[in-house]
Amino acid sequence: MARYTGPKARINRKFGEPILGNKALDKNSFPPGQHGPSKRRKAPGEYAIQLKEKQKAKYTYGLLERQFRNTFDAAASMKGVTGENLIKLLESRLDNTVYRLGMAASRPGARQLVSHKHVTVNGEVLNVPSYRLKPGDVIGLKDKSQGNSSILGMQRGKNPKYSWLDWNDAEKTGTFVAMPERESVPENIKEQLIVELYSK
Repeated sequence: MARYTGPKARINRKFGEPILGNKALDKNSFPPGQHGPSKRRKAPGEYAIQLKEKQKAKYTYGLLERQFRNTFDAAASMKGVTGENLIKLLESRLDNTVYRLGMAASRPGARQLVSHKHVTVNGEVLNVPSYRLKPGDVIGLKDKSQGNSSILGMQRGKNPKYSWLDWNDAEKTGTFVAMPERESVPENIKEQLIVELYSK
């Protein structure tokens, strides 16, 4: 299963945002490179800005190029605004939803939880992190995993600002209520730049 396994601090510094955790940003907020924060860097062109935005989205949601392009093509074939559709499809991934529900501390952790067959959707065990959820789907842990202290110790509870998700604390299950509206998604991604890049 392909995924990015390189240095997280370098990616955070590249984008100047803690997209893979807060590592190294407190100490070094400038981009990586042997010459440090040089003031002689040339201003990036239009293509470079668009490419950087696409790369940021890929790293944020843990996708490689082919997966991301396929997701974009699916968004482009849907009715509505392509950029907003792209964010909706990324947010409806099973691994991202497990993370949003607070069942894992990070997206990589949520991906591992899914791929190791700890997560159920509508009562059935699913180990496909890219599985696209539909409104009404119920996400939970399989019976054997509910007694695993290490898994339960990672849970932190759902953030109430994610209005498209509902969490049942008594049953430890979450419901994907609806596709999220763009203004509800907190990620700092300018999706229109991605659309412009792929439209070239």
